Formats: sequence, C-alpha cells, structure tokens
Amino acid sequence: MSQALKEFKLSSLSDKIFLCLLIVVPVAVGASLLNLPALVVFILAAIAVIALAKVVSDSTEALATHTGATIGGLLTATFGNAVELIIAILALFNGLTEVVKASITGSLIGNILFVLGLSMFFGGVSRKTQSFNRMAASLSASQLFLAGIALVIPAVFNSTTRSSNNGPDLLEELSLLVSVILIICYVGQLIFFLVTHSNLAAGEESSSASASSEDDGDPVEEANKISAEQRNEEVERVGHWSVMRSMVTLVVATVIVGFISEILVSSIEPVTKSLGWTELFVGVIFLAIIGNAAEYVAAITAAVKNNMSLSVNIAIGSSLQMAFFVAPILVFVGFFSGHPLSLRFEEFELVCLVVSIIIVNLVALDGKSNWLEGLQLIGAYFIIAVAFFLHP
Repeated sequence: MSQALKEFKLSSLSDKIFLCLLIVVPVAVGASLLNLPALVVFILAAIAVIALAKVVSDSTEALATHTGATIGGLLTATFGNAVELIIAILALFNGLTEVVKASITGSLIGNILFVLGLSMFFGGVSRKTQSFNRMAASLSASQLFLAGIALVIPAVFNSTTRSSNNGPDLLEELSLLVSVILIICYVGQLIFFLVTHSNLAAGEESSSASASSEDDGDPVEEANKISAEQRNEEVERVGHWSVMRSMVTLVVATVIVGFISEILVSSIEPVTKSLGWTELFVGVIFLAIIGNAAEYVAAITAAVKNNMSLSVNIAIGSSLQMAFFVAPILVFVGFFSGHPLSLRFEEFELVCLVVSIIIVNLVALDGKSNWLEGLQLIGAYFIIAVAFFLHP
C-alpha cells in the first residue's frame, strides 16, 4: 500500500486523473446490473474504458523497458489499439457492422486530425515552432496513402460490380485478400522502423527541440537534455515495475476492458434510438475517442514536453495500426464468426478520410509545426464531426 501511495504521489497530474477514474469501473458495472437508463450506463462505461485504456498503455510501456527497443516497439504496436479492437469485436458479434466501420474511420480521422492538431496546438503555444523527424513522418504519412487506397478500391469495386449476382461474394473475397496484403505491409513497416531503420525512431530525437525559440541556446544540447529528462521520467514512472507485475496488470486490465466494453456496446443501440443519433456518428466520434483516450494524453504530453517527433509518431502510428492491423483482423473475425465485415466504406466516409490524409501529408512536408497548424487541424476535425452529426 505504501508503495502504491508513493507511486501515486510521483505520478503526473494526468496519471492521477486516470487513476481516480478507475473508481468508475465498479460504478459502471453496478449501473448496468441495476438497469439504469442506457445513456447513464453508456457514459459510465465510456469513462471506465478510458481509465482502463491508460492502465493497458502503462503496463505495455513498463514491459517495453524490460524487453528492449525492438520487442518493446512490437508490444506497443500490438497493444496500442487493444481497447479499440476489443470494443470493435464485441460490436461485430452484436451485429453492429456499421458502428465497427465507423469506429475504424473515426479512429483514422481522429488520430491524424484531432490528436495531431491538439498536440501541435498545445505544444506550440509557448514556442514559435517545433520540429519533428521529417523523414519518419513523411514515410508514415505516405503509408497512410496506401491505407487510403486499400479502403477506396473496395468501394469502387462494389459500385462497378453491383449489377452482378456474385457482387457481395466477390467483395468479401476482395476484402479478405486486401486484409492479407495490409498485414504483410504492416509487418514490413515494423521491420523497417524497429530493425533496418531503427535510427529513424531513436536517432534523430534532437529534431524535436531544434526550433523552440530564438533564445533556446544550442539546439543539440537542449535536445539531449530533453531526451535525457524524458527517459528518466519514464524509468521513474514505470521502469520499476517487474516483468511479472507488468504482465499481470496487462492481462487483468485487458480482461476487465472486455467486460466493460460489453456493457458499453450493449448500450449503444438504446442510446442511438433515444437521442436520435446515427450509428455512424457514434462510431466515428464517440467510440474512436473512447478507444484512443490514453494515446491522446500521451501524444499531447509529449508535444508539451517539446518531443514533437514522439507526438507525431503516436498520432500517425496509431492510425497506421488501425488501418494495417486492426481493420484486417476485424475482417477475419467477421468472416469466421458469421458476421462478415467488408472493407467497403460509404463515399462520405472515404472523402473525409482521403481529405484528412492529404492534410497530414502537407503538414509532414517541412518537419516543423506551430500552434496555428494545430488549430487548423482541429478546425478540420470539427468540420467533419459536425458533418457526421448531421449526416442522415
């Protein structure tokens, strides 16, 4: 108990908030058992999932400190979207196919516009400019174009084979084959960033602090100082966790997430009916934000600490995980569970996604950011969010 109190005192304000939110977990369970209004259950379950997502994130980071950069990076990539994957699988088994598709779209758009926008805004408020690893960001942004192609082609394919009797079967086959290709590309991306070109992730940290302000002094010296401080903070926060503690925490938190997510998913349909919201809006906005809450905090915190390279990697990397790993897994789960999920998205979703990808590629061109660019990305996200809210 004394060790837990010590860890709580040493934790940051955001960590304290997330830890306090864990109290909502049993409250959400009680609300569900007492059959309280669906909206109340939905809100409580959403808060509980957000708090548990932070626990999953912290335990994964703690494991990474013991396993080394390569395996640690793989663990982070694998469990980074674990909460979203669990929610999506449960929604899929409940027949909420459109909600699952919308959550995929919402996660992609939310990460590359809202998360990145918030990071650039809050990181740039006290600085004229911030710099990030331009080559790594550009490679990741171009990878998003591949994701866009993988989602656009099935829609075009469906529209050109709609008159064929074999159209639905062919679309399902195409989705499965595209999913295989995406997973292969995902593995290649991991090998590229974690093995053959690991310097892009670790060797150019100095770029994150080279353009803070005119009186910052030597940028390289400042960058090394920031990098060392961040490593010390990370070791202080989760480095003392043993491997056993990290693994047990990860497993237990993931199991509880699955249970709470079941409560969350079961309340979606009543909530949409009572409030008149569409499944598209709930999936794109709410489920995407709930599943990515911990990553939102991590990205913004990194930007405020002037580690914009890490922030960009979190925002774009999470989108890549969703497109190249989570979406294909959901296609396979749907195929074997009898709830088929194709990669055909509605035209409106695809247009919003493609526009978002184009914006991110433009931002990544110069390797620098400021608060105005962040505000522009946030504005673009809310324009899309309003459109999804009003979309019938």
